Amino acid sequence: MAADGSPAPPGSVEAAPVWAPSAADVAGSNLAAFVERLRARVPALADLAATEYGRLHAWSVADPSGFWGAVWEDAGLVADVLPNGSAWDAVLEGGRAMVPPGAPGGARWFPGARLNYAENLLRPRAGVPDDAPALVAWTERGRGAERTWAALRAEVAALAAALRADGVGPGDRVAAVLPNAGEAVVAALAAASVGAVWSSCSPDFGADGVVDRFGQVEPAVLFVTTGYEYAGAWHDARPRAAEVAARLPSVRRVVAAGGDPSGGDPSGGVALGGGPLAGATAWADYLAPHAGAAPAYARLPFAHPLAVLYSSGTTGRPKGIVHSAGGTLLQHVKELALHTDLRAGDRLCYYTTTGWMMWNWQLSALALGCTLVLYDGHPLRPTPAVLWDLAAAERVAVFGTSARYLALLAQALPARAGADVRATHDLGALRAVLSTGSPLAPEGYDFVAERIKPGVRLSSISGGTDIVSCFALGAPVLPVWRGELQCLGLGMAVDVVDDDGRPLPPGVAGELVCRRPFPSMPVAFWRDPDGARYRAAYFDAIPGVWRHGDWAELTDHRPPNGSAQRGLVIHGRSDATLNVGGVRIGTAELYRQAEQVDGVLEALAVEQRLGDGVGAATRLVLFVRLAEGAAMTPALGDAVRARVRARLTAHHVPRVVVAVPDLPRTRNGKLSELAARDAVHGRPVKNADALANPEALAHFRDRPELRPP
Repeated sequence: MAADGSPAPPGSVEAAPVWAPSAADVAGSNLAAFVERLRARVPALADLAATEYGRLHAWSVADPSGFWGAVWEDAGLVADVLPNGSAWDAVLEGGRAMVPPGAPGGARWFPGARLNYAENLLRPRAGVPDDAPALVAWTERGRGAERTWAALRAEVAALAAALRADGVGPGDRVAAVLPNAGEAVVAALAAASVGAVWSSCSPDFGADGVVDRFGQVEPAVLFVTTGYEYAGAWHDARPRAAEVAARLPSVRRVVAAGGDPSGGDPSGGVALGGGPLAGATAWADYLAPHAGAAPAYARLPFAHPLAVLYSSGTTGRPKGIVHSAGGTLLQHVKELALHTDLRAGDRLCYYTTTGWMMWNWQLSALALGCTLVLYDGHPLRPTPAVLWDLAAAERVAVFGTSARYLALLAQALPARAGADVRATHDLGALRAVLSTGSPLAPEGYDFVAERIKPGVRLSSISGGTDIVSCFALGAPVLPVWRGELQCLGLGMAVDVVDDDGRPLPPGVAGELVCRRPFPSMPVAFWRDPDGARYRAAYFDAIPGVWRHGDWAELTDHRPPNGSAQRGLVIHGRSDATLNVGGVRIGTAELYRQAEQVDGVLEALAVEQRLGDGVGAATRLVLFVRLAEGAAMTPALGDAVRARVRARLTAHHVPRVVVAVPDLPRTRNGKLSELAARDAVHGRPVKNADALANPEALAHFRDRPELRPP
C-alpha cells in the first residue's frame, strides 16, 4: 500500500513491510514443518522453500487430493474408514466443478471417512496434561471459571448422556442462547458428540431475532442463560428466554445456565423458582444424573451436518447455512495450525459472541491442544484495556478481534504518554493479532504496531459465515503489508473477476470469487429442498465460480528475495458498492479517508435516488458520526470533500455530508449500508430486529438535508 493507504502499483517493490518474519520465525512455524513433510512425500515439491508461499498455494489448488490429504494426515484426525483403505484414499470424488455439493459433478470430500467433531477436539494430545486448563472464562468482573481438559471431557460426556436420555441423536437440533462462556462450549461439544446439529445466538438478540433463526431448525433441546453482565449492568435474560421457548413448539427441554446477579460465579447454577423459567431444568440438575458417564462419540459421514449458522438477516429472513462436521474441522485445523500458527499449549482469545462465526472458528483450536480464553462483556469496560488485562494475565499467544474494536480502542485510549497498552501491559507471549468483521484500515496496522505491541504480526482475515472460514488470511512465513490481507488461503482457488467472470489483474477491483470446490462449502441451506436459494446466493450471478459478494483487488509484491507474495484488499460488500456516474466505488476506501478528517469517527455512504424510473439521477450522501465536541459545519463538510477528492477521485466526493448520532450496524458490528439505504428512501427495513441498534434508522428518515434539490 502507498503511504496514504491506496494500493501500490502491481508488481512494485515497497520500501518495507510493516512486519517481516525472522529466519527463526520461519523455521519454527507449523507451516515450515508442513512444507518439510511435503518435500519428503511430493516429488514436485522436493526443493520447495517454506517462504515460497506462492508456489505452495499453486500446488494446493492444483492438487486438492494431495493437499487436503496432507492436512488430514498432519492433523492426525481420528476417524473410522471403510474397508477400501485409509480415509484419504479418495479425498475428492465427483469432480472439480464449482457447483453446490450434491449437484451433478459436485465434490464429495473424504467419502470413506466417518468421524466426530467433538472427539477430535477432546482427544488427548502429547504435551497437554489432563490437569492443564482447556477453558478459562473472563467477564467484566475478571477471571471466572476454569475447566481443565479432564473436567471438560467429563462435563461434555455427562451432558451428551443427558441429551441421549432425552432422545437426542444424529440429525436432531440443539440450540442455545448463551454468552461466550464455558457452558456454551460444553453444550456445543455435547451436541456434536451425539451427532446433533448445533445452532446458537448471543443473549443480546431480541426474541424475534432468535425465533426467526431457531424457528427454522426446530430444536429439540434449548439451552438458555438466566442473565449476563454487560457494561457494568446485570441483564435478566429469563423473560426473553421464556418467550423464545414458548414460541418454539419443537422444544422438548429447556436447560437454564447462568449467573447470580448478586455477584456469584457466572458459571454457577441459579434457583429458577417460580419465575418465567420455572419449567426449565437447571444446568447442574440436568447433568447430575449422568455424572461419571464415559465419553461416547457418534462417528458419522464427513458431510454430516455439524451446525447451522445464519446470514445477518438485514435484507430478509436470515438464511440457515448448514456446515458439515468434516469440512469445518479440516478447514479450521488448516487455518489455525498453518496460517495462524497455533500450537499445543498456546492460549487463544477471540473477542466474539456465540452469534458470530468466529465463535465456531475459535472453538476448533481445541483440536490443536490450545487453551481457549473466553471473554463475555463490554470490550472497553471497566477500562478501555480490559481485554489486554486478560491477554497479559493469561499469556495469550493469539488475540483475535474485529476491525471495529480496534477503531473504538484507538478512540478510547487516553492520548497521553505512557497510556499505550504496550507501556502498561506485559504482552511477551503475544505472537499475533487477528482482525476481521470488516476491512481493517491501514491506520489500524499503525495503531497495533505503535500502541499495542511493536513487532507483533497483525493478520487481517476475511471469509464469512457462508464458509465458516477464510478466503484470505495470514501466514507466519510472509511479510505483512499495510492495509492488506497477507495471502490467499491454502487450497482456496481465490480470484478477482469482472461482472462477466473474466480475471482481473492485481490492482483492479472486482468481484471476489473461488474457482474450485473446498471442504467447508455449506452442504445446504436449511429448508431449501431443491437448492434454489443456495444456487442463487453464490452461483447464479457468475456461472462456474463461487461469487462471495466482496468487492476486492489482488495485490502482487516482489520483495528483494524474489519470492512473490499475492495478497488481497477488501473494499466492502459488492451489494453495498456504489455506482456513481457509472463508476463502481468500494465504500471501505471512502470511509477510510473521511475518518481521517478531524472530528469524524465513522462514516456510512448511501447512493440516493432523486426520482423514479430507470434514468433517475442519483447523488452520493455521506453520513458521519462525530467525535464528542465536534459539530457539523460547512467547513467540516468541505474538509471531508477535499480529502476524498485529493486521495481518491472526483467520483468518490459526496454531494451531501450529514451528521447523525449513530449508524446502523449488525450484531457483529458491521455497518448495515443496505438498511440505511432503505431508510433513506422511505422503504421498510426488513428484519430490523437483526440490527444491534435498529433505533439508529430513525436518523436516516425524512431528513431535510436529503430532500431533492
